[in-house]
Amino acid sequence: MTSNRPYLIRALYDWILDNNMTPHLLVDTSRSPTVVPTQFVQDGKIVLNLSPSAVRQLVIGNDEIVFNARFSGRPMDVMVPIAAVMGIYARENGHGMLFPEDEAEEGASPPAEDDPTPPSQPKRGKPNLRVVK
Repeated sequence: MTSNRPYLIRALYDWILDNNMTPHLLVDTSRSPTVVPTQFVQDGKIVLNLSPSAVRQLVIGNDEIVFNARFSGRPMDVMVPIAAVMGIYARENGHGMLFPEDEAEEGASPPAEDDPTPPSQPKRGKPNLRVVK
């Protein structure tokens, strides 16, 4: 199946706008080919304001998000791969969603069919419970 991330981003973007709030996008700028204003990148991340008053020609596609915006008065075409989106949230109250890193995009192999335990869940022994007072 295709990634559900672009669908969730579009839905949350609309939901945030419907509630008269400002949608912000948290982006991992180390993902290539991300095109953002590098002077605002901190620790490999940038937060972008996606409100209709801040961007022009916004397209949230299945593979990338593209728009034009002004940064320090200069217009710039911005391009963010969907895989680089770490989250989308409302600036005013922080409500939104953070996305887990996609292991499939990182090149991780799927679990073998004869192994019922996914790689993210280590095999464990007998549970150990104790009383905490």
